[in-house]
Amino acid sequence: MQDFHYKRSRDLIKNAEEIFDADTVKAAVTRVAGTLNAQFGNPADEAFPLVLGVMGGAVVFTGQLLTQLDFPLEFDYIHVTRYGDDDKGGQVVWKVIPRSNVEGRTIIVVDDILDEGETLAHVKQRLLDMGAAEVILVVFADKDLKKAKPVQADIVGLTIPNKFVVGFGMDVYGYWRNLPGLWAIREQDLTPRD
Repeated sequence: MQDFHYKRSRDLIKNAEEIFDADTVKAAVTRVAGTLNAQFGNPADEAFPLVLGVMGGAVVFTGQLLTQLDFPLEFDYIHVTRYGDDDKGGQVVWKVIPRSNVEGRTIIVVDDILDEGETLAHVKQRLLDMGAAEVILVVFADKDLKKAKPVQADIVGLTIPNKFVVGFGMDVYGYWRNLPGLWAIREQDLTPRD
């Protein structure tokens, strides 16, 4: 099955459309960092936030974002999924919970994409239930679904069309997270073939 997905992922990218190039992606990360620096860069603040990267899609965004933040922070990660091996959402599963104490703290959750919003809504509520004082949702990409979502991101890098997008942490069959730009896979290419 892995060989099938590997070959299929190579074919999918051949017909994909680049919707944001690497320079646009870098500029979006810098804008997000600037917003966070303005919000948390006050030297008089004694408390510092806990940044939680959502693995695995947010690893690229989180890594590049952290190097541009100029305030003290603690970093940890969570692993939450609704997808498993499918591309359709299901039940939210926490694979890794934060090891750091969240009680009474400002938590900055960094994720790759806000799609339907179910997972991030669940994450935010769970962290609040664990005692977080505030949860700030930062996403690299907010998918424009033309409908209401159960949660809105506080800070967004780019708004993307309602297409299956890969690159900058987002994948197809586990591949192409490493692309520096964002590419939209054609819908007809995602349809399984006989």
